[in-house]
Amino acid sequence: MKTGTQPAGEEGVDGGDEQELFEHHRIVADPGQGLMRMDKFLFDHIAGASRSRLAAAARNGNVLVNGKAEKPSYKVKPHDVVTLMLPHPVREVELLPEDVPLEVLYEDEQILLINKQPGLVVHPGHGNWTGTLVNGLLFHFGKLPSSPNQPVPRPGLVHRLDKDTSGVMVIGKTDDALAHLARQFYDRTNDRRYRALVWGDLDGEEGTVEGNLGRSLKDRTVMQVFADPEVGKTAITHWKVIERFTYVTLVECKLETGRTHQIRAHMKHIGHPLFNDAHYGGDRVLKGTVFTKYKRFVENCFDLLPRQALHAAMLEIDHPATGQRMKFESPLPADMEAVLARWRTYTASRPLEDPGEAFDAEEANNLK
Repeated sequence: MKTGTQPAGEEGVDGGDEQELFEHHRIVADPGQGLMRMDKFLFDHIAGASRSRLAAAARNGNVLVNGKAEKPSYKVKPHDVVTLMLPHPVREVELLPEDVPLEVLYEDEQILLINKQPGLVVHPGHGNWTGTLVNGLLFHFGKLPSSPNQPVPRPGLVHRLDKDTSGVMVIGKTDDALAHLARQFYDRTNDRRYRALVWGDLDGEEGTVEGNLGRSLKDRTVMQVFADPEVGKTAITHWKVIERFTYVTLVECKLETGRTHQIRAHMKHIGHPLFNDAHYGGDRVLKGTVFTKYKRFVENCFDLLPRQALHAAMLEIDHPATGQRMKFESPLPADMEAVLARWRTYTASRPLEDPGEAFDAEEANNLK
C-alpha cells in the first residue's frame, strides 16, 4: 500500500468498505504511553482532524493497531503501532534538488552543521512542498540517508527547527552517523541551548518548566501544557536570564526534551510568551506603559523582527565516528540583534519609574 504524511483533514476521514486504502499516518506509541482510547490517541497526534471523524474512520475499519482493525474504544498501549488508512492517496512528494542557500558551520565525511536562516521550512509538508532545507541539502550535498519508518523520506534529518526559528542544526551524511545522532537525541546526551526574548521581567535568575505538552484542544496548530500526566508527552525546559530590559527579558533555554514548540509553549505557560510569537500571543503589547509612543516603539520592533524571537544558539554532540565531544555555536541573527539594540537604548533612556503608567498582562487586551 502507498504511504504518505498529508494530515487528515475534516474531509474524507471516513472510509468505505471494499476499497483500496492508503496509509496516511503511522504513529508508534511511546514506551511510557498510558492506556488511552484509540480515537483520543489519534486526536492528540493528528492536527486538523476531529475526534468524531477519527472515531468514524475506526468504526469503518480504517484504523489499524499492529496491523489489525480496532474499534475507537481500543486502549492504546506502549509500543502499539497505530495506522490511519484512507481510501484516497496522499499527495506524492517528489524530493528534488533546489538551489536553496545554506550557511555551513562545519562539514566532514560524517556530519554537517548548518546555521538555518529564519523563514526556511525544514522539510516538505502541507503548504510547503518546495524550497525547503531538504531540497537545498540534496542540491548541495547529493544523496543523503533517511531514518527508517518515515512515510516520506527526510534526508539527513535527525531533528528540526520551526520555520521562523533560526540557528544550529546537525545533518547526518551516512547511515551510521544518522543512527548515532538519532540515538543521542533520543537518549538526551546532547546539549541544546536557545536564546529567546520573552515578555515580562522573570522572577529569579533561573528556573525550570515541567509540563506535558500536547496539541491544544481549541487550536490544533499550537501546543499546550496539560496537568493530566496521561495527556501529552513529558517536556522539561531549563531557563536562565541573560539580560533584562524591564518589560522584556533575554533568556537562555536549555532543552532536556525536544517536543514540538516546546520553548514557545512552556514560556507562554509561565506567563512569558516569546516576543512577537503570533501563535502564542506574543505579537501584541503585553508589558510596558500606556503611552502611545511606547506602543509605536514595540510595533517598530515587531517590524524589525517579523517572527518569534527564538534562536538555536548552541548544539553540543558526540561525533558519530570519533566520539569526540563537539560544540557548535551560532551568533544571534541580525533581526534579533537589531531589536535587542533598540531595547537597550530604550531601557537606558527611560525614567527609573513611570508612576501610574505601567500595566501588566491583565491590561494588555486594551492595547490590541
